[in-house]
Amino acid sequence: MTGSPDDLLFMLIAQGGPLDGMRWTVEHPLTIGRDPACDIVVPDRQVSRRHARLTPTPRGLLLEDLRSKNGTHRNGKRVAAPVHLEDGDVVQIALAQRFLVASSDATLPLEAAEVVPPTANKALRLDPATHQVWLRGQEIFPPLSAAQFRLLTTLYRREGEVVSREEIIRAVWGEEAIGISNQALDALVRRLRDRLAAVDPAHAYIVTVRGHGLRLDNPENA
Repeated sequence: MTGSPDDLLFMLIAQGGPLDGMRWTVEHPLTIGRDPACDIVVPDRQVSRRHARLTPTPRGLLLEDLRSKNGTHRNGKRVAAPVHLEDGDVVQIALAQRFLVASSDATLPLEAAEVVPPTANKALRLDPATHQVWLRGQEIFPPLSAAQFRLLTTLYRREGEVVSREEIIRAVWGEEAIGISNQALDALVRRLRDRLAAVDPAHAYIVTVRGHGLRLDNPENA
């Protein structure tokens, strides 16, 4: 991410669960739990009355589990001690509610959902507002990393077109793009291809056009 931690604001975006689609800007400590007195109330019996806490700090957003019964997870791993979150992390509260963490300096603004056309009939669909990706009707989980998602969205916006490597590098790394090598992009593309192939190994969604760039091949959903 660019900028200093002091300049960042973090947003919490609910994915699925009873709070699906709701968003919170984390400008002060927020308590998550079943108790109506919590800042974010998750009405589910799996959730402890005071389950977890998010605190903005000079080092970033701090996640703490408040000795909950069913646990708090970051990117699929149970939180045993306070941990600082990064853009693109996923926080799971018991099995009841999932949240995406997004920073205010992310290369893709949250409003980007308004400019991505609906593709309900396509095999691959994504929602920039929540960072969710579906392939053949199955949501990709754990979610893509922030860099993988920016890469996929760059190609998704220009579906069927060849996007140059230089343009992709700028879109993925933003102000930090200077000095990013083709090898770094190749490694990112390989990881993204692996994530897509884990769901649909029969189709190559990201096509390399040698000497020109990359293209998204997004077929009709059978």
